[in-house]
Amino acid sequence: MLIDELTLLSAEAGCRRTVLRSAHCIDTTDPAGLAALFTPDGELHRPSGEPARGREAIEAAYRNRPAERLTRHLVVSTLVEMQSADTACALSRVLLWVGDAGDPAGPQGRQRRGAPLLGKFADRLRRQPDGSWLIEHRDASFEFHG
Repeated sequence: MLIDELTLLSAEAGCRRTVLRSAHCIDTTDPAGLAALFTPDGELHRPSGEPARGREAIEAAYRNRPAERLTRHLVVSTLVEMQSADTACALSRVLLWVGDAGDPAGPQGRQRRGAPLLGKFADRLRRQPDGSWLIEHRDASFEFHG
């Protein structure tokens, strides 16, 4: 597979943007926005729960989250490997903090609930006709806990 440098950089940036946007949608309680970042037949495997297949199932999985649950994902070290001009795999390390909306926010923010968790997103992405990148398969898992 021969891809010129500019195409490669553009693809890597597009994939990273999709991965980061997905964490943002989770943290801002935007299940429809999250689902839209997956292909129509996309699949999401989370550490807790059954796999969600298709945008409707992905949206429902996050819409049914407790309303008071707050999360903040810090996504780092995203490594994008091109498989072809239109497909890529991305591996991201994810630090996750959890809180509760019922806890008062002070000058230093809210008290976190539990220890931070280290996990990963293992994504397979596909370039769309408009040039954007969508996730067709995600395995989200935890690697370390406190």
